[in-house]
Amino acid sequence: MLYDILIHLVSVTCTIFQRGMKKHILLTCLTILFIQMSKAIKAPKAEQHPFTITNHGDTVIDYYYWLNQYWLEGPQKDKVIDYLQAENDYAQQILAPTEPLQEQLYQEIIGRIKKTDESVPYFENDYWYITKVIEEQEYPVYVRRRGNMDAPDELLLDVNQMAEGHDYFHVSNLKISPDNQFLAYGVDTVGRRVYTTYFKNLNTGEILKDEIHHTSANLEWAQDSKTVFYSTQDRKTLRNDKVWTYQIGTGNAPELVFEEKDVTFYTYVNKTKSNRFIQIVSESTDSKEIRYIFSDQPASKFSIFLEREDNHLYEVDDFEDNFYILTNWDAENYRLMKCPIHQSTNKSNWESVIAHREQVLIEEVEIFKNYLVISEVENAVTHIRIIPWSQPLNESYIPFDATTYVAGIGYNPEFNTNQLRIYYQSLITPSTHYEYSMDTKEQKILKQQEVLGGFNSDDYITERLWATAQDGTKIPISIAYKKGFKKEGLQPLLLYGYGSYGSSSDPYFSVSRLSLLDRGFAYAIAHVRGGEEMGRKWYLEGKKLNKKNTFTDFIDCAEFLIKEGYTHPEHLYAHGGSAGGLLMGAIANMRPELWNGIISDVPFVDVLTTMLDETIPLTTGEYDEWGNPNNEESYFYIKSYSPYNNIEAKAYPNMMINTGLHDSQVQYFEPAKYVAKLRSLKTDDNILLLNCDMSSGHGGQSGRFQRLKEIARDYAFLLMLEKIDQ
Repeated sequence: MLYDILIHLVSVTCTIFQRGMKKHILLTCLTILFIQMSKAIKAPKAEQHPFTITNHGDTVIDYYYWLNQYWLEGPQKDKVIDYLQAENDYAQQILAPTEPLQEQLYQEIIGRIKKTDESVPYFENDYWYITKVIEEQEYPVYVRRRGNMDAPDELLLDVNQMAEGHDYFHVSNLKISPDNQFLAYGVDTVGRRVYTTYFKNLNTGEILKDEIHHTSANLEWAQDSKTVFYSTQDRKTLRNDKVWTYQIGTGNAPELVFEEKDVTFYTYVNKTKSNRFIQIVSESTDSKEIRYIFSDQPASKFSIFLEREDNHLYEVDDFEDNFYILTNWDAENYRLMKCPIHQSTNKSNWESVIAHREQVLIEEVEIFKNYLVISEVENAVTHIRIIPWSQPLNESYIPFDATTYVAGIGYNPEFNTNQLRIYYQSLITPSTHYEYSMDTKEQKILKQQEVLGGFNSDDYITERLWATAQDGTKIPISIAYKKGFKKEGLQPLLLYGYGSYGSSSDPYFSVSRLSLLDRGFAYAIAHVRGGEEMGRKWYLEGKKLNKKNTFTDFIDCAEFLIKEGYTHPEHLYAHGGSAGGLLMGAIANMRPELWNGIISDVPFVDVLTTMLDETIPLTTGEYDEWGNPNNEESYFYIKSYSPYNNIEAKAYPNMMINTGLHDSQVQYFEPAKYVAKLRSLKTDDNILLLNCDMSSGHGGQSGRFQRLKEIARDYAFLLMLEKIDQ
């Protein structure tokens, strides 16, 4: 009853505003209603059933462990669904006053997007390939044109037609056979990243009867255009553990080629750029092993390139009579080496091509007939290095004039070309694709993301800042804001962080983010340890027994921004997802008073219990990331920071937690348990919401516009906390 009254008041208030009420009066009314609704509407209360976990003489009682039983049929599954639905209903009621703002933000965001658009075409094996999006359609359309761009479109897939009748639909890893006749592609209809692979005859349009189930969508064609190699997953843990070969159209059963029995490794297939070799890759966080065959000899036995070694990661490509190896063997930031084909198993045959440098990370290597191209990272900035094979001393770098940006080597499938595709963007520069002549050093823009609605990058400013961590380490921060932003400590700021797996948080451009910048927000990225922005050492200093550096770095960046006048704790917000959600949970426990609000997407917040359960996807493969809690030292270190285990009876900031029921990376029950425990212990009246998408997984909704509605919801939450009504 009270809820209905409050909703009616919101409606009346909005109507009055439309008739001329002053903005500040409406804002005050809406804010009061928002706060009162959060207090008046009763939050869900999860049942408590003690579940005891004992390790190393230490006992943990988990009162919400029952929430992980969605996958079990029966009454317990129904209870889980009822609780998740109750949380969704509660979040919807609390956010009801923001619905007009959500719609305004959504319309604003899509108003900047060119709804009908197409990708930069690329040429491969006699065809130009293009991806299109059309008007209001949610999904892409894949086409190709033979020989030149004036040729008619040949339809590969229209995902919009394929997705009809599905709440979630994702197509992945489109692979064309060498004779250009067949298309292989994977389909996931629930968001759990479990795919069925299909084959299409591109001459007739027929979908073949050949179907391969429970794959990772990872697949490569042999040169005969009939044989494929692909990886499948363990049904329970979803670890890629087997590689198979299959001949389409024969009716023969697939044959097992390789099984990865070490549960800390996963396996997949790929091809070298020349298409001469098919590789089976076995990989863990800190080790890799590669096997290979010539792709025109699919029935041959795979040869091992180099047996796996602890702490040795390497990648292999080929050029002329040599293998080229990007390796961290005695080279923390990697070096490039080469060896004759079939002489790789003894490292004494390897010779240096590009030496290791302590301050420069070799991020990527691309081989062309006449040039070697290297993507390097130094001081959190990417550089692209061009080396002619004929005159290696006559190397050059592609210049970029900003202090913080994203740049890299684009998709370059053609080997015999002197034209290099590269990309560039920044927090205030839309995504731009260039073609760079490695001969003349001239470059031309192939396409720049078009932003509608009068966007002008000159209206915004981006900076590279450096915060000092507790141990004296300098932490880079990328930040953007609109001109006129006053560094007086009164402006709102959203600080993003990730800091895991050696994955760098790039300062990329976002159309939707303009809605925050235009409303006075600054947006910043804390490039904390655990990524690789400052090289491989940066990653090593933010993993396993160094993991807490990730959390303290983020806090130190926040305090720096406050000290420098960019914001204030009353106006400071934090955002992270997945492993970045772990970061959000940790900083909420460690310094709850520092944030007015936190948004945490698919958060990895129950590190201890998850890493003790080898049946959960990703667990065994991530011992080298977080540590193995079966080891006593790792157990107690993880327990000391795991957000779920460290929730206390104290005040927490306003928080919105987002998850997906079918998430295969971070199971839905982690954020569900986290919210349930927070509700039972926190001592404040601040808002705590759980949004569980019942039809998607780790990446959220599959449709391009549906994703934007989720962003609009999150931004409306921030704006209401900041008392910005439009």
